[in-house]
Amino acid sequence: MNKVAFITGASRGIGRETALAFARAGFDVALSARTLEEGETHAHALTHADGRPLAGSLAATAAAVRALGREALAVRMDLLDEDSVRGAASAVLEHFGRIDVLVNNAIYQGADINAPFMALDVDGLQRMFQGYVVAPMLLTQCLLPAMLAQGGGTVINVSSGAGESDPPVAAGKGGWGYAYGAGKAAVSRLSGVLAAEFGERGIRAYTLNPGVVATEALHATIGDKGVVALRNGVAPPEVPAAVLCWLATAAEAARFQRRTIQAQPFALEHGIVSDWREPAAGLA
Repeated sequence: MNKVAFITGASRGIGRETALAFARAGFDVALSARTLEEGETHAHALTHADGRPLAGSLAATAAAVRALGREALAVRMDLLDEDSVRGAASAVLEHFGRIDVLVNNAIYQGADINAPFMALDVDGLQRMFQGYVVAPMLLTQCLLPAMLAQGGGTVINVSSGAGESDPPVAAGKGGWGYAYGAGKAAVSRLSGVLAAEFGERGIRAYTLNPGVVATEALHATIGDKGVVALRNGVAPPEVPAAVLCWLATAAEAARFQRRTIQAQPFALEHGIVSDWREPAAGLA
């Protein structure tokens, strides 16, 4: 029976590339996000400046996974809807019968997530809490019994430097807001708890900070000129995707639990990818 990886937020960006990385590594892949088909619109979603939805869909990612010769299951999941989260977990287990890797990558991306402090309202903070704290906790709870029953599994939570440090400048001027930082700080604590409580029963758990990554969401947030201005401070999404796959498959990865892994320097230090910062360089 093939191993199965479940990647949340897989319609675009890091999630899409992570799904493809696991497919190349021989995994069948479950995919979740709100956007099942291209062009769908959703409440509290990032858009382009002209209001167009960002490119990408679960259907497109699933097709790319199948083109690599692996099975793909696309499941619509809304982080803000607890029944949707439970339903996605049930659908994956019913379809595949097992779960070997869970990558909690999806986040709530409403425009208010980086609101300045005095502009942040309680409703926005509650949406952050639901998307960043409740949803990954609930999804992991739903899938963990299956992992334990089969003798083990891996959970990787995608965090951010915003959860571990203060913004360099104020929200609205390029820094992050309290809601985003608080949400990422919370998800950064999940992996250590899982390792402490279930490590002896075969569960590995990691926290990964991808760094600044050139995704559709980043382009929508700071624009093409902003991405160019970052120059070597930004990596393609294939970099954190490769690290996520390495953590779930490399025998030596177990020793990197109970810390936050900085994906970009980690990828170079361990030879997971070639140096994308060099002119004309390609990923390994």
